[in-house]
Order: sequence, then C-alpha cells, then structure tokens
Amino acid sequence: MTKLPPDILGIGEPMIEYNQIKEGDGRNFLQGFGGDTSNFVIAAARQGARTGYLSALGADANGAMFRTLWTVEGVDHSLVIENRSAPTGMYFVTHGPKGHEFTFARAGSAASLYGPADVPADAIAAAKVIHLSGISLAISNSACDACYAAIHAARTGKTLVSFDTNLRLKLWTKDRARAVISDVIGLSDIILPSLDDVTAITGITEPDALVDWCLARGAKIVALKLGAEGALVADAKRRFRIPPHPCKPVDATGAGDCFGGAFIARIVAGDGIEAAGRYAGVAAALSTEGYGAVAPIPSAEVVRRAMG
Repeated sequence: MTKLPPDILGIGEPMIEYNQIKEGDGRNFLQGFGGDTSNFVIAAARQGARTGYLSALGADANGAMFRTLWTVEGVDHSLVIENRSAPTGMYFVTHGPKGHEFTFARAGSAASLYGPADVPADAIAAAKVIHLSGISLAISNSACDACYAAIHAARTGKTLVSFDTNLRLKLWTKDRARAVISDVIGLSDIILPSLDDVTAITGITEPDALVDWCLARGAKIVALKLGAEGALVADAKRRFRIPPHPCKPVDATGAGDCFGGAFIARIVAGDGIEAAGRYAGVAAALSTEGYGAVAPIPSAEVVRRAMG
C-alpha cells in the first residue's frame, strides 16, 4: 500500500525542552519537546491531519528522542536530515511574575545549519500547506534562505503558505525582524500572528487594525491570537471574534503553536475560518492545562468533547 504524502509540512527547529515545575522549590525541570513548528505539526497530527517535518537534528540522544516522538505522533520525519557534526538544540522554561520565560541553548545547532539546498521542493509541491515561523527565519541566515526556498517552491504550485510571526528579539534585531516578517506576510496565504508580535513590529495596538494591516500586506486569511481574550479571524470579506474557552491554565508554553496547528488542520479538512477558529481556540485553551509544549496538546476527541 502506497503511503500518502503529508498534507501539512512544517519547517524550522525542533528543540528539547526542560520546563520548570512548581514542585521542589522551582529546582525541578520536566523534560519535554518543543520548537514552535514541530509543536505545530504535532498539534495538527493530533487533530487527524497527515503531517511531516523539514529540518535537521544532531546525531545525538536528543535527536533520537525526537525521531521516536514524531513516529509515535504520526509525523513523517523521513526528510529530516541528520547532522553528525552539530547538536540538537535545547531550551529551558522558567515561570515568574511575568509568566513563562525562555533560555535557549541553540547556537550552532543542526537546524540552524539547514540551508536552501536541503529543501525538498517536490515534497512541498505535493503538500497542501507548508508552515514556517518567525523563529524558522531568525535562527540563522541559511535557515532564513531555506524558508524562502520553501515559500518559492510552494508558490510555484498550489501549496498554501502558513506563517506564524512568532517574534523572538533575542534572535535578531527589531529592524531585521520587521523587514523580513513584513515581507513573508506578503508572500503567505494564512497568517497566524499574536497580538504582541505584530504590535511590536507595526506599533499598531488595535486588533482590527492589525488584521487590516496583515490583509493589506497580502495575506488571504488572518487568525490573530489574543491570548486570554481569544482570537480574531478574518479574510477579505468576513471577520469573526472568537471568545476564549474557559480553562485552568498552568503553563502557556506552545499554546499559540497548538492554536495554529489545529486551525490549519481544520482548514485543510474543509472548515471555514470561523469554525476553524473556534475549534483552534478550544484546543489552545486545553493545551495550557498541563506543563510543556507537546504533552498537553489535546486530541481531536478531547477537543470535540470540550466543544459539546
């Protein structure tokens, strides 16, 4: 039986996560998995989508753990490269009065050495969606070039480009981030920004005005994540405010990635933007009720049950 290719591909950096838990006076850390676009494809897979990933891992124990994770989650990782001279990246999550904070150990990682020559254009052309993020673009110049190569491969065919702004100013300057993110918004079909990200690069604070800005840049669909206030989803003709789903959050790590993966999974399944937004809002809320970026991501069954 021929294996069907992924409908949704992600490109970026997978990272091993160490997340601080309350027990042990904050000195205990729970090992998990992260990397925004990896979180995204896992979230989409748990909603029933066929997904795959494009990146590079080190030839190390951390890389092997990711292979096992993706296999269990049903994420195709056959196109993920193994780099025997560079490590798999890691990060640490701590929790304080201002929420969760990240400390990264990713310099010189295998994923940061990924380049345009590594991009499988045929696989992208066979997919329905290629997804990238601001982090995918920011980790290195070669990774940024690889993302542009992926975008161009998508735009030569019928593959949609999905983009989460996911701004990390520890990785690049605001001026470069503004220029590159604005450009990629114009090259993308579906934008999944957070309010803080686009406010930082535009100076605009009002959600509807931010959606207007993204649409004017060239985006076809915008799903603006508003954190505890829910989301605002729109295209050129329609606009819907998605109310927050009640939850008991303990860790918001990866909630935006969960929203994006669930939203794109439902768009690929044929939902309209309002239905996809409501579904994704519930999935994201449920994902905050446990520690880590991946472990708390709910399955489609759990989301449907919560939606009633």
